Amino acid sequence: MKIIGIICEYNPFHLGHLYHIAESRRLAGEDSVIVCAMSGDFVQRGEAAIFNKHVRAEAAVRSGADLVFELPLPWALSSAEGFARGGVGLLGSLGVVTHLSFGSESGNLEPLQRLAEALLHPSVDERIKPHLETGIPYAAARQKVMEEELGELAEHMKTPNNILAVEYLKAIYDLGLDIQPMTIPRKGAGHDMPGRDAYRSASELRAMLRAGMEVDEFIPPAAAEIYRREAEQGRGPVKMEDLETALLSRLRFSDKERFERAPDASEGLGNRLYRCARMEPTLDAVYSAAKTKRYAMSRLRRMTICVALGITAEMSAGIPPYARLLAATEKGRELLREIGERSLMPVVTKPASIKKLDAASRELFELGSAAHDLYVLGYAVKQERRGGRDWTNGPIIC
Repeated sequence: MKIIGIICEYNPFHLGHLYHIAESRRLAGEDSVIVCAMSGDFVQRGEAAIFNKHVRAEAAVRSGADLVFELPLPWALSSAEGFARGGVGLLGSLGVVTHLSFGSESGNLEPLQRLAEALLHPSVDERIKPHLETGIPYAAARQKVMEEELGELAEHMKTPNNILAVEYLKAIYDLGLDIQPMTIPRKGAGHDMPGRDAYRSASELRAMLRAGMEVDEFIPPAAAEIYRREAEQGRGPVKMEDLETALLSRLRFSDKERFERAPDASEGLGNRLYRCARMEPTLDAVYSAAKTKRYAMSRLRRMTICVALGITAEMSAGIPPYARLLAATEKGRELLREIGERSLMPVVTKPASIKKLDAASRELFELGSAAHDLYVLGYAVKQERRGGRDWTNGPIIC
C-alpha cells in the first residue's frame, strides 16, 4: 500500500483538488492513503483563509483525503521555498509517506527534477548576486541564472505550480528523504485566472464565496455542504477587510525591531513597511505604499501578517517540531497507529498534550492559537468570536 503525501491549502477545496487526489490514487493504487500537510487559518499568499483550518480539513477528508495535519504558521506564511520545506519535512518525518504528489503546469517530472538539482548547486547563490545588483527581484535573478545553466528548460520556472513543484523536489533531495515524487498536470483555470468550465481556480472561488455567489457546481458536494453550514452559522467566508482594523492596530503597536525581524525583511524592506503601516489608512494602502518593482506583492502581504502575528524569520528554520492532526477518516486512523510507532516527531491528537512537549513546540502552538483567536474576529456572528477554541478543538473524525 502506498502512502501519498500532499502539501495543500484547500482554500477552498474544489474539483481540481478532487481530481488531483483521484489521479494520484489511480497512479499509485486505489488502496493508497492520502496524508495532507495543510496551512492553518492564514495562508501563503498572506491572507486569512476563507474558512478556518478545521473546516477546510473536514472538507478534505469528506472529499478523498484520509489524514490532514496542520502546517504551522511560520512555514504556512513563508516563501515558496520555506513553505515547501516545512510541508515536505513534516510529511517525511511521519515515517510512513512513500510518495509526494503535487500539481504542475508541465505535468512532466524530468525537467522539474533537473531544475531542482541545478538550484541546489552551491554556486547558485553567488551567481544570483550580480543580477540582484541590477535591481531586479530575486525570482527574476534566479530565473536568469537557470536560463544561463539550462537554456529553454528554465521556462518551466515561470509558472506558480511548477515553481512550487521544484521547491518540493529540492526539499526532498536536501532533506535526504526516501520519498518518490509524482506530478499531476493542473486541470482547468490557471492560477488566479477565471475559468470557463467546472474547474475553477481557488482565487476565483474565494471571490465568488465572499460575494455570496453560488459555487456548488465547482466544489465537491460534501465540501459545499460544509461551507454552506459554516456560512449559515456566521463562521465565514472570512474577508481580509473584516480583520483590517485588528491587523492595523497590531501593526501600529509593533515597534521597528518587530518589522525588521519579520521574514524577508532584508534590504531595508522591514523599515519601509514599518513607516507605511504607521501612516496608511488601509492594508491595501500599506501594500501600495511599500511596493516597488523589486518586491512582489505576496511578499509584502506575508510580511505584514507575520508582523501582526509576531512571526520572526528564524521561526521557519528547519522543519516543524510536531504534527498536529486536524481531521481523519477511519482509514486514516488505522495509519495513525503506524505513524505513532514510526514518526520522528510528536503527533498531537489532543491540544492539551502540547503541554508535554518542549518549550519551542509549546511556543509554536501558542502562536497558532493566538492567530486563531485573531482569525475568528472576522466572523459575522459575534457569539462565534470567542477565543481559546484552538485549545479545545480536537481532530474531526469522519
